[in-house]
Amino acid sequence: QVQLVESGGGLVQNGGSLRLSCAASGLTFSRYAVGWFRQAPGKEREFVAAIKWSGDRTYSADSVKGRVAISRDNGKNTAFLQMNRLKPDDTAVYYCAADLRFGVGIEYEYWGQGTQVTVSS
Repeated sequence: QVQLVESGGGLVQNGGSLRLSCAASGLTFSRYAVGWFRQAPGKEREFVAAIKWSGDRTYSADSVKGRVAISRDNGKNTAFLQMNRLKPDDTAVYYCAADLRFGVGIEYEYWGQGTQVTVSS
């Protein structure tokens, strides 16, 4: 079956960096767009960034633009989210998701279990 497994979360100080990974199995990864989302306690899940199956198109939310970079390695069935200049407001559980479509507002078909990111002030 399809599995998406996030890793790389943890505790980081204000202004620090983290690189999240999303390892995929059970699907032809190179056919799927990947999105990253986050959900903070008491808040709705929000979009962070997405990358097309080919890796040649990306977009990110205004709240993180200039601080995150999304990438992928189709040979390793893995997507990445590099986050820099982290702020306490970035504290959340981060999820990766995969879908055959690429675009704003799509409902992703597959989801990982999430990885916690905590930014201390």
